[in-house]
Amino acid sequence: MRVFCDIADIPDDARGSVVAIGNFDGVHQGHRSVIDEAVRAARAKSAPSGIMTFEPHPRTFFKPGNPVFRLTPEAAKLELMAALGVDQALVLPFTKDLSARDARTFVEDFLVDGLGVSHVVVGYDFQFGRGRDGNPGVLAALGDEFGFEVTAVAKFEAGDGEPVSSSKVRDCLKDGDVAGAARLLGYRWFVVSEIIHGDKRGRDLGYPTANMSLSADCQLRHGVYAVRMRVGDMVLQGVASYGRRPQFVAGPPLLETFIFDFSGDLYGEAAEVEFVGFLRAEEVFPSVEHLIAQMGRDTAQARAGLASMATEPFGPDALSKVA
Repeated sequence: MRVFCDIADIPDDARGSVVAIGNFDGVHQGHRSVIDEAVRAARAKSAPSGIMTFEPHPRTFFKPGNPVFRLTPEAAKLELMAALGVDQALVLPFTKDLSARDARTFVEDFLVDGLGVSHVVVGYDFQFGRGRDGNPGVLAALGDEFGFEVTAVAKFEAGDGEPVSSSKVRDCLKDGDVAGAARLLGYRWFVVSEIIHGDKRGRDLGYPTANMSLSADCQLRHGVYAVRMRVGDMVLQGVASYGRRPQFVAGPPLLETFIFDFSGDLYGEAAEVEFVGFLRAEEVFPSVEHLIAQMGRDTAQARAGLASMATEPFGPDALSKVA
């Protein structure tokens, strides 16, 4: 998938595309219904399929002191979109200038002059332009005027009849319900970060860990999880603790993963950790010996839960490309 970060960089062979527009944080099943429709329409036209999305998240731009809990930072979001068979993505910097454009100006500058779109696909509740003056109806009228088609995709409902949303996924993760989040997403939620040095306390306890610092906006429930980790071509299994380590001197949140049946140096490696199941909340034990005993039980429980997953696809690989 080709990625562009400036409308001026769009080459001639990327014009005439069918473009899905949205923030797409999480690339959940509702987002996928929009993206899949764009890919299908592009194939029917023999045109490139494209995504237009924005960084940073607009909610974070408008309220930097209260950043949104990002489900998929840019790199993860693009990885998921590529897995869905998208040909190209335009990641527009969300700036004061962009936010000040009304719906017509946005369409003229980016969709018509910049991309020369042939077709635009959005969700049923899509809003855009200064003061959110644009919606699917406004977009359709502008499409008639400027010569491109518009499809507004109906809401995608979960089993409870409610639309799937990024907010619902965030609520699941805040509760530690990673299985519920996976049902909404259509894949298991994962994080991407570099493996860093820790205080080596896990090694002293008999459980050496691969440590990762997650984004400051992460609101995943602190606790212990059964996880899988991908480093390069390796998919490893383990048990991970996310939290402040209250048994000792509490510090900033850290993801610490004990990898089963592995020995090696992973420092500096980029890794993805996929959350499979929640085991227990973070807690303080009467003694270090009690903590070590519980870590043994956590390890056994995680091993049992992960035993049948050796051949299952990891994270984005669980998304089959649209037919």
